[in-house]
Amino acid sequence: MNETTAAPVGAATSSRAKILLVDDRAANLVALEAILGSLNQTLVRAGSGEDALRALLHDDFALILLDAQMPGMDGFETASRIKARERTKDIPIIFLTANDFDTHLAYRGYATGAADFLAKPFDPWLLRAKVQVFVDLWHASRKLSTQADLLRRSLDERRAVAPGGVDVDVVADLRSRLAGVEEAVADLDVGTDMGPGGDARRRLAQRIDDLRQALDALG
Repeated sequence: MNETTAAPVGAATSSRAKILLVDDRAANLVALEAILGSLNQTLVRAGSGEDALRALLHDDFALILLDAQMPGMDGFETASRIKARERTKDIPIIFLTANDFDTHLAYRGYATGAADFLAKPFDPWLLRAKVQVFVDLWHASRKLSTQADLLRRSLDERRAVAPGGVDVDVVADLRSRLAGVEEAVADLDVGTDMGPGGDARRRLAQRIDDLRQALDALG
């Protein structure tokens, strides 16, 4: 397993999404790195399904690009194991397939939780565009999680000082911060819900709605 940091000098590591590239052919991994390098994210190589599962034990990933047809543990089995783990079940997977990939295999891939398919050789621009969708969703989700953590900490601190209630100014401030998250999500150019990232967008929208309801209740 190799990691390639494709980012400008001085960029903060925590601000980059990690993308797991899984393919048994080194040449294909090199090609993926060349195509995705301009996105300035952290690219991690895995040469097999087993390598991918090991990588997922230690790092959090925004997206997995997974070769469907590999010797030994193929992409379908790898995806099934990824989706069976609580820690990794929500990571979107894009299957990379051969041109002769048939409809039956596509159904099998979607059944394992695939977010999308791309046939080799794929259009570099299209691949970058699809990956960018998931990277943007990952950043929006992280921002929302940060605001949710801030909400919990602020409420805990306020209760410790004044157990009888919560200062309205705190709620107003958190509402303002949440509005910023909502605007960031709305600005994502991700097409319809049926397009790349549709499931992830719906989960993110639900989390925003839950946080908004919690703030309304406090207000």
